Amino acid sequence: MSTATRAGRLMTMNARPGRGDDLAAALVAVANGLRDFPGCEAYVISQDRADPDTVYVVEMWADEAAADAALDAARTATGDGVSISDVLAMLAGQPHRVDLIPLGGVGLTADRRPESASNVAEAR
Repeated sequence: MSTATRAGRLMTMNARPGRGDDLAAALVAVANGLRDFPGCEAYVISQDRADPDTVYVVEMWADEAAADAALDAARTATGDGVSISDVLAMLAGQPHRVDLIPLGGVGLTADRRPESASNVAEAR
């Protein structure tokens, strides 16, 4: 699988005032549920030091199909886990999503990382 097929996302979520810790905890629970999800390579939750009501999610997927499958599974999930509606209820507005083209770095598997500057252009 080439680096060009890998999909990344950066989500910025602003919680309702004072709900940043709740939002972060809910998203960590979501991340824990994705540990064995096919194609999920990373799902990292971070909280802004200066504004704890701002929470970031950095996602890394084998490809767009894996990311879409995870979202579809979350939409139809039943049970005791955190639902999309639970997360949305904590937000002060719509999440902001940036689609990324992962190129390499620490934490990415070596077999999919560009090895030179010329490969970076090929990854795009």
